[in-house]
Amino acid sequence: MITNKLYQTKHQLWLNILFASFAIEDEAIKSRLYDFSMIEFRHMKWLAQELRDTNTYYNYDRNNMMLYKHENNFDLLRFVLREIKEIQTSYDDSVLSSRMITDEHYFIQYIASLLDDRSNDAQISAFDMHRSLPNKQLDQKQTDALTLFLFEESYKEYELILVYAFMQNYTKEQLHFDIFQDLIDESHFHLKSFGNMMAKMGLLALPRELHEMTYKINDIEKFVKDGIAEEEAAKEMCRQLAADINDEELAQFFDFINYQENYHIALMEKLL
Repeated sequence: MITNKLYQTKHQLWLNILFASFAIEDEAIKSRLYDFSMIEFRHMKWLAQELRDTNTYYNYDRNNMMLYKHENNFDLLRFVLREIKEIQTSYDDSVLSSRMITDEHYFIQYIASLLDDRSNDAQISAFDMHRSLPNKQLDQKQTDALTLFLFEESYKEYELILVYAFMQNYTKEQLHFDIFQDLIDESHFHLKSFGNMMAKMGLLALPRELHEMTYKINDIEKFVKDGIAEEEAAKEMCRQLAADINDEELAQFFDFINYQENYHIALMEKLL
């Protein structure tokens, strides 16, 4: 039987694999783990649909989840492997469970193969608070501004992914469904970008947990208008950061994010 407890566990597994992909520097392993995290998010979507169809309550509570500061790849991979194996006992004999089990059996095999090769191990610097980027020379003020931006915006993107997923699950309008999907996809990209940058700076941390009132929306119109204002504020933060940071590559990246927010606002205005 699909339950809220299973959904919460799946939510935490998605985050554990996602943040493992941010923490590990090896590009091949990072990319594969990120793919696995996106599959886990798809599992969450299907579970949410099952819960909706059976009128079963679910939420985004995380049961005091922590992001453990592993010092090397193998410790982190062993942790992820244990988390994947543990959830296997929670599935029933449904078609959806069968799909999730077989997906995760492959994840287990892949991670086990990594652990069989010592060359895949390496030190992890994603949590050591060194607060610098490779080949970048930022002063204290620029570093502080970038740090604040990454913490605020990584939470915002995590929040938006979950809020839009919740609203998408209950909408009966195809237009709304499609717009929510676009916004979810865009926020996944932004969260990935910010998460990887946080890891490079030794600042990797979980976004704070969402309160239920964040995603159980009573006034949709107010929510969308507030969302547009939030996107406008994010645009200004990107613009200001691009202006303040004396690095052409970083400035171009934050301008790129800024311009993407323009279309997010247009999508949200369409919802109105």
